[in-house]
Amino acid sequence: MNQPPNRRILLIDDTPSIHEDFRKILTPVQEQTPELDDMEMALFGDAVKPRAQAFELDSAYGGREGLELIEKAMAQKLPYALAFVDMRMPQGWDGAQTIEELWKVDPQLQVVVCTAYSDYSWEELLFRLQAHDRLLILKKPFDNIEVQQMANTLTAKWEMARRASLQTSQLERLVEQRTQALTQASQALQLEIDERKQLESQLVQSEKLASLGQLAAGVAHEINNPVGFISSNLGTLDSYFKQLQQMLDAYRQAEELIASGESLEQLKTLRTGMDLEFLKEDVPILIRESKEGIGRVVQIVKDLKDFSRVDNDQSWQWANLQQGIDSTLNIVASELKYKADVIKQYQALPEIECLASQINQVVMNLIINAAQAMGPERGTITISNGVEGKNVWLEVADNGCGIAPQSLQKIFDPFFTTKPVGEGTGLGLSLSYGIVKKHHGNISVSSELGKGTIFRVVLPIRQTAV
Repeated sequence: MNQPPNRRILLIDDTPSIHEDFRKILTPVQEQTPELDDMEMALFGDAVKPRAQAFELDSAYGGREGLELIEKAMAQKLPYALAFVDMRMPQGWDGAQTIEELWKVDPQLQVVVCTAYSDYSWEELLFRLQAHDRLLILKKPFDNIEVQQMANTLTAKWEMARRASLQTSQLERLVEQRTQALTQASQALQLEIDERKQLESQLVQSEKLASLGQLAAGVAHEINNPVGFISSNLGTLDSYFKQLQQMLDAYRQAEELIASGESLEQLKTLRTGMDLEFLKEDVPILIRESKEGIGRVVQIVKDLKDFSRVDNDQSWQWANLQQGIDSTLNIVASELKYKADVIKQYQALPEIECLASQINQVVMNLIINAAQAMGPERGTITISNGVEGKNVWLEVADNGCGIAPQSLQKIFDPFFTTKPVGEGTGLGLSLSYGIVKKHHGNISVSSELGKGTIFRVVLPIRQTAV
């Protein structure tokens, strides 16, 4: 950038006198006049008139010779800024062909065409060379001032173009470096995003496993109760059946001894001791209770299937939100049994397009959180729903301990929990938030310490962007 200006000029003309004229114009001999210099200094002080920097002029008498000088200059990294080229050179290349060959070697070379007459019109020449910005015409006979002005202007233009090119190259390098840095940063960011997605998937799976473990415990508890009394009833039925079998055996023997008064008395005593009338009443009751117990087992299994939707876990489908809430309540019944009463305030809802198992997961998380928010006294959980335009809404409200204002802002953050260490992963509400957003819905919370908390979920009826 600090190089001296390029004042190198090449003249290509087959007339020697033209070279002499150009040399006189562009490289005049500076006469030494010490007396005049001293007088000028005495009159004007040190402010001596600056002298223009001299041109460096080289001569070629034909196109090929001019091309050789251009090639040599480019090899030495001392390019010419300007070339004056005669258009009419009978021996060898004419001016147009010469300019074409020069520009193949040095495309940045500024050119002045020197001509009195030409085989080409100016329009033809511009069209052939396609270089309006690097080509001027100088008509013979030319004026000395005109030659000097062209030389000064075009060498200055070449210099500005050189500086602009250097600045552009430097800017391109900076842009390339910045682009490379941004690319690396983008790749690192993409890698981090991929890792976060993978981690999120692992966390979702871990939360599902934790929820399934919780479900398994609740389901086992719910199943054990009906299975227990079914087993007890069946044992009692077995005992009754053995007694009835004895009675039947006694009656069979009595057929042979019916005439004997002693046998009749024995049968009567046996029938009275076994209270046959009571057995006739109690056995149907036991059977009915057993059927009811089995029905409860079937319902629990059905609710578990409706909750998990294992058959099409990732399928968007039309589902009954209310039915999903009821199934979830049956699944978490053991969690609620000793902590809270559930009040249902249902309204008629249309089916919604959703991932049913994931919505059930959200409902379960909200209900369990509400149950765990209860104090030592039994509380109340109110579940309500309704329709607003093209959306349905669900609210889970409790009268538990509430959430502190500083915690409300972080309630949906991953790993944030207000529960004691070891009692919560801090992922339930975060995953619920992600599921609701995936459904293009919204989940919000309002709470007051000591009074309770309300979670509100709004979901679109139809997923137009699935």
